[in-house]
Amino acid sequence: MLTLKDELGAAHGFKVDGSPFIIAEMSGNHNASLQRALEIVDAAAATGAHALKIQTFTADSMTLDMDEGEFSIKDPKSLWAGRRLYDLYEEAKTPAEWHKPIFDRAKEKGILCFSTPFSDDAVELLESLDAPCYKIASFELTDIPLIKTVARTKKPMIMSTGMATIAEIEEAVEAALSNGCTNLTLLKCTSSYPASPENTNLVTIPQIQKTFGVNVGLSDHTLGIGASVAAIALGASVIEKHFIIDRSEGGVDSAFSLEPDEFKSLVDETERAYLALGHIHFGGTASEMAGRKKRRSLYIGEDLKAGDVLTETSLRRIRPGSGLAPKYYEMLLGRRIGRDVSRGTPMSWDLLERNDV
Repeated sequence: MLTLKDELGAAHGFKVDGSPFIIAEMSGNHNASLQRALEIVDAAAATGAHALKIQTFTADSMTLDMDEGEFSIKDPKSLWAGRRLYDLYEEAKTPAEWHKPIFDRAKEKGILCFSTPFSDDAVELLESLDAPCYKIASFELTDIPLIKTVARTKKPMIMSTGMATIAEIEEAVEAALSNGCTNLTLLKCTSSYPASPENTNLVTIPQIQKTFGVNVGLSDHTLGIGASVAAIALGASVIEKHFIIDRSEGGVDSAFSLEPDEFKSLVDETERAYLALGHIHFGGTASEMAGRKKRRSLYIGEDLKAGDVLTETSLRRIRPGSGLAPKYYEMLLGRRIGRDVSRGTPMSWDLLERNDV
């Protein structure tokens, strides 16, 4: 299965080389301003991100307009403690009428734009905008009917796996692949906001790939970029990270979103990590060949006359590497020199007395 970046490469101008696909997640960081949303598109494109992702929902498609029970957030540790779910979603939504301007601006700036739909109506809207791919959020991984609807578009799909058991992931993968999806990426995700490094468990990434045979990546809710860079070394081909222009302005996801300079570092360092993986190789690369001549070798350490014995002071293990290898040092100690030789001469077999070679 092609990586997501390679699958989209031919149609959208990405280099087909297996390198990571970096997604800037706007979420509700537009703070209910279309102008701010468009500025986020511009800023994300300037960082070198490959895609900007939004979310397509209404408060009514997410929850009920109620105060009672579980429809308000009671957890005092939550970033949104005390908020009604309905109000939170109403604040965070990206209105339907904003979608086309955002998609158009992204195209103008040369960055891909797609979305996470939360209802069949959302998929219909995104299809009308020719969305190139789709994301399923962790909390919707068990919404099998929604996954089937998205899969039937036959577009590449990304699914986050936060909180999910292996059985739940298997059900979601089966629903996607059996309903038309031919390019699927599963993202390791810790559905805490922010997530701690200790709860990120990146070593699960290769296990996901081994178990399900699909592309893998990371939806990163930790602070900073370390987890994302490490994920590349474990086989991640997609990195998703929340993006904001200025955390001090606030926003529903501002606390765990990267600002532009930070996001550029994410793009640069994940690319560098991917390039550094390379392939299994011993013996020095082409760029190292000249360095072999600078390694240690055996040199004459003082002026010698024919017949002199090589000692620890007259035979030195030093740089550079024009003499015999240091592994011959002990073998050569006590041998006699066959001719006069000056200090700084690389040691070679023809310096020895003929009968001492």
